[in-house]
Amino acid sequence: MTEYKPVKEGKVREIYDIGDNLIMVATDRISAFDVILKNKVTKKGTILTQMSKFWFDYTSDIMPNHMVSVDVKDMPEYFQQEQFDGNSMLCKKLTMLPIECIVRGYITGSGWKSYCENGTVCGITLPEGLKESDKLPEAIYTPSTKADLGDHDENISYEKSIEVLEKEFPGKGEEYAKALKDNTLALYKKCADYALTKGIIIADTKFEFGLDEDGNVVLADEMLTPDSSRFWPLEGYEPGHGQPSFDKQFVRDYLKANPDCNYDLPQDVIDKTIDKYKEAYNLLTGETID
Repeated sequence: MTEYKPVKEGKVREIYDIGDNLIMVATDRISAFDVILKNKVTKKGTILTQMSKFWFDYTSDIMPNHMVSVDVKDMPEYFQQEQFDGNSMLCKKLTMLPIECIVRGYITGSGWKSYCENGTVCGITLPEGLKESDKLPEAIYTPSTKADLGDHDENISYEKSIEVLEKEFPGKGEEYAKALKDNTLALYKKCADYALTKGIIIADTKFEFGLDEDGNVVLADEMLTPDSSRFWPLEGYEPGHGQPSFDKQFVRDYLKANPDCNYDLPQDVIDKTIDKYKEAYNLLTGETID
């Protein structure tokens, strides 16, 4: 049996090159504030992979994506081990575009902080009088550059995204920038509208895109997971303050309250976090992961 080693390791994901395709494995690692924590969160990787699969299927009418299969039987024998079952995705190889495509439907987090300072989010002027967690009149696209592991992404304007893409793909910057913006907003609208019917507000999220061998823009990476999005329960939603969420908020809150914990979490914080991931997955897909 051929053994494979990852060609790239991110904070949470490992990517394996198997020739014509890639295999993306979502591990049970968890990161916060750009640091990988010492703990593992059991089944987290499976939830991230299966949730991405759900959304890739749901949005395939809007645009193509990189998913080929999440069944390990479709992968080389090495990946048919238990540790890869459920948390691995066979993907098409793409030339990745160097932009993180962030869309915000509600004002929260760094966006709220910026709005309080000068009435804008990433250079976009918003109406006066918004409260924290308010729904925006319409979703806004706020791209950022992709940072290397350990560095922070940098928010940029739409105009700057054209420049960044033009530098790497001469003659195509404007075309690709427009495709990223239009697709990001279309994907968010369809999925956010659906999520509301299931009792979940998608406050914001990020997408990544790449180019196939014919130069077509293709949706890639993960999609609308609790790692890449802010999910809030619709029940009890009330602007004017922060909202409870189905994501890493328990982890972030613990780390802020315990700065000397050396990124080591107590079991109850891990349990609460995975319960939230499972609950979001169940509400959105109707399926359960034990």
